Amino acid sequence: MKKGRGNALKALFVGIAAAFSVAVPGAFAQSPAPAGIIPTPAFVEKGNGWFVFDENTVFTVENDEQRALAENFATLFSGVADFVPKVQIGGNGGRGNGVVALKTDASLPDEAYEQTIAPGKIVIRASSLRGFFYGLQNLRQLLPPALESGERSRELWRVPAATIKDRPRFGYRGYMLDVSRCFMPKKDLLRLIDCLALLKINVLHLHLTDDNGWRLEIKKYPRLTDVGAWRVSRGDAVFYDRRNQLPGETATEGGFYTQEEMKEIIRFAAERMIEIIPEIDVPAHSNAVLAAYPEFACPTVRKEITVVPGMGDGNSDIIFCAGNEKTYDFLKDVIAEVAALFPSSYLNLGGDEARKTYWKTCPLCQDRIKKEKLKNAEALQGYFMGRLNAYVRAAGKTMMGWDELTNSRLPEDSVILGWQGYGNAALKAAAQGHRFVMTPARIMYLTRYQGPQWFEPRAYFGNNTLKDVFDYEPVQRNWKPEAESLLLGLQTCMWTEFCRKPEDVFYLSFPRTAALAEIAWAEKGKKNWRSFLGSLDRFNLRLEAKGIEYARSMFNIQHKVVPAGEGKLRVELSCIRPDTEIRFTTDNTPPSPASPLYREPFFADGNVVVQAAVFSGKEQKGATLVLPIRWNAATAKKLVRGGGNGREILLNGVRGSLKQTDFEWAGFEPGTFTLTVDLQRKMPVGLCALGCITNYGMGIHKPRSVLIEISSDNKKFVPVGKLEFKDAEIFKEGNYTEDLGLNARGVPARYVRFTVRSPGVNPENHTKPGQESRVYLDEIIVEEAVRK
Repeated sequence: MKKGRGNALKALFVGIAAAFSVAVPGAFAQSPAPAGIIPTPAFVEKGNGWFVFDENTVFTVENDEQRALAENFATLFSGVADFVPKVQIGGNGGRGNGVVALKTDASLPDEAYEQTIAPGKIVIRASSLRGFFYGLQNLRQLLPPALESGERSRELWRVPAATIKDRPRFGYRGYMLDVSRCFMPKKDLLRLIDCLALLKINVLHLHLTDDNGWRLEIKKYPRLTDVGAWRVSRGDAVFYDRRNQLPGETATEGGFYTQEEMKEIIRFAAERMIEIIPEIDVPAHSNAVLAAYPEFACPTVRKEITVVPGMGDGNSDIIFCAGNEKTYDFLKDVIAEVAALFPSSYLNLGGDEARKTYWKTCPLCQDRIKKEKLKNAEALQGYFMGRLNAYVRAAGKTMMGWDELTNSRLPEDSVILGWQGYGNAALKAAAQGHRFVMTPARIMYLTRYQGPQWFEPRAYFGNNTLKDVFDYEPVQRNWKPEAESLLLGLQTCMWTEFCRKPEDVFYLSFPRTAALAEIAWAEKGKKNWRSFLGSLDRFNLRLEAKGIEYARSMFNIQHKVVPAGEGKLRVELSCIRPDTEIRFTTDNTPPSPASPLYREPFFADGNVVVQAAVFSGKEQKGATLVLPIRWNAATAKKLVRGGGNGREILLNGVRGSLKQTDFEWAGFEPGTFTLTVDLQRKMPVGLCALGCITNYGMGIHKPRSVLIEISSDNKKFVPVGKLEFKDAEIFKEGNYTEDLGLNARGVPARYVRFTVRSPGVNPENHTKPGQESRVYLDEIIVEEAVRK
C-alpha cells in the first residue's frame, strides 16, 4: 500500500466517525426525478445525450487518494470490456472528450457531492473521498448491469446525461451481520461488502461472538478459536431444534478470521467507504468463550459448557461471572487486541439479553453487589458494563451496546442501539444525553419473513417485508426535539440463526437492504415507492450479474380469508408491488395472463381452490399461490365465545402451514380458554375437532386437555367427551399438525363448545426448559353427521 493511500484510510475512519455525530439536513427543494439510482439522489435534472466510456476515457484526479478511488472504479471494466479507462493526476484527459474529472469543492458537506454528466465530460465535485466515491457509485449503477458479471460483454458502456446534487440524511447507515450463528467465509464477506458499498451504506457492524461461535483470532487467548470457533453439526435441523453437544461428540462446524484476514477485510471495506464496527457480546451470549475458558463463568454453574449449535437447551443463562476479578482482566486483554485491530472509533460490547439466573446465586456476584453497594443483579450489569467501558475509552474508542443497557446505569458516552420492539428503549438513553441508532426488530430485523410465509424458507416470528422497511420513519411525532439531534442513523440486522450458507444470508439481505439504504439516505418526506421499485428492478439486475442470490418475495401474494356473513367467506389477495397485476382462477387451472384480473375481494360459499399469481404484462413475476378452501359445518359461521383478536381465521376453511406465524394460526396465552361456535341451525353433529400445530423448538404444543360439548340453546351443554394427553404425547419432538377431536355421533345441536387447557411448563429436557408452552389452532372443524 502506498504511504499516501494508507494515511487516507486512517483519515477515512476518523471522518466517518465524525459524520455519525450529525444528521445532515436536507437542502434541495426540487423533488428528485427518477434516475435508476439507489438511494435516490436528492436532486436530479436530466440532460441530453450520453457519456460513453471507451478506450479514450481518462479519469483526471487531484491526488493519490482520488487516484486510488478512480483506479478501483476503472478496474470494473477489466475483463468485461475491451478497455480499462486510464487514470492520471492533473491534465485534461487524453484524445477526444471522454474525461471524468474529480474536483475538490470545500464548500460541500462531508459525504455530499455534485455531479454533472454531459456527452463529453463528467465532473464530480466533493469535499471528501466519500463524496467522490458516492458519485462514482452513481455511474456504476447507471452503467449496464453486465459491468458486474466479470465476463466479456458487447454492451455499449454509456450513462445518461444529468445533473445530480446529493447528500445523505443520516451519517450512520448500517448493516449488521451475525457471523457467529452462520460463519461467512472471507471471500463471501468481501462480496457482501461490495454490494453494501454500491448502496452507499457506510457501516458494517460485525457480530463476531455469541453462544454459537467465536469468530476472531485473539493471540493472547488461542483457545477462543481452537475451541470457541467450533460446534457440533446438527445437519439440516432448524436452529431451535438443535440439541447441545453430547459427551464424546466432536465439534466440526464453524470457522474464524485470523487477524491478518480481518486486516484485509477492513482494508477492502475502507476502500469502499465502509467502517467495520466489531462486536464482542458480553456478559451474555458467551457460551463459546466460556466453553474455551470456563473459569470465567460463575462457580455455581454445574453443567458442562459447550459451544451450542442452537438455542442452548437452557445454557443461554450461563454468562460471564461479574464477581470474578479475573473476568475483568481477561476482557480487558480481549478489548485491547480488538481495539488495536479495528480502526473504527466504536467497539460494541452487546449487553443484551443477560439473564441473571446464576448471578443471583453466585457467591462472588453477591459479594460484588454488597461491596459496590449495588441494588440488585440488574445494577450489577451496569457496574460490569461500566468497568468495560473504561477499558474501551482507555483504548481511544466509544462503546456501543444494545438497548438493555438502559435497564441500569448507562456507561459514560456510550451509543445505544434501539432494537426491542420498535426500538423506543433507546429514547431512554437519549433523555440522558446519549447518542443512539435505531434498528427496531419489528421492522429492521432481516431474520423475519420478507414476504408471504407460504413461499419463504424458515425464519422467526412475523413479516418484515420490503415495503415495511421502506415505509419506516424513525423520527416519530411524539419525540422530543433533543432526541432527533442525538439520532445517528439507522441499521438493519442480519441475524443468521436460519442460515446454513452465504447464499442464505444474501437471500434474506436483498433486496430489503436496498430499502434501508433508501430511507437512511433520502430526505425526510421525499420517498417514492413506485419510483424506488423501478430503480430496484435495475439494481436487482446488477445482483444477478454479480451472481448474488436475492429474494423475489415482493412479487408473491398474501391472502386473507375471513367470514363475511350469510354463509360466505371474503377472499382478499394483495401484493406489495402496485405496478403489477394479480390474475386468479377458481376452476382448478393455473393462472395465466388471460385469467381474470383481481380488482377487489370476492366471495366463496363452498369448496374451491383459488390459484393466483402476479403478472407484469405477459410475464409471471412471482410464485403461484394455491389456496384450497375446504368447507365444514363451522366454516363462515360465528364464534359467540372466544372470538375477537383475529380469531375469525378459525372459521375460514383454510389450513395453516407448518409455520405458526403464517397468519392462519391463532395463538393463545397459557391457561384455559373456551371457544363456542354457532352453527346457525340445529343439525346432527358428527366430528368436532380443532386443528393444532406442534413446533417443539419454539415451545408450541398440543393442549393438556380438550373438553368438547354441544348445545341447542347455548345454555345447557352436553359433553361429547374429553381428550387428555400425557407429557410424552404433548412434548413429542418435531414440527407437525394434527386434528384433535371426537365424534358426537349424530346428536342434534346448534352450538359446539371447546374448553382447552394449555400444556403447562416445558420439562427440563426440553430445548426451552421451564418456559410456558403455548397452543396454536388453525381451524374449528364440525362435520354434519349423515343420517342413516
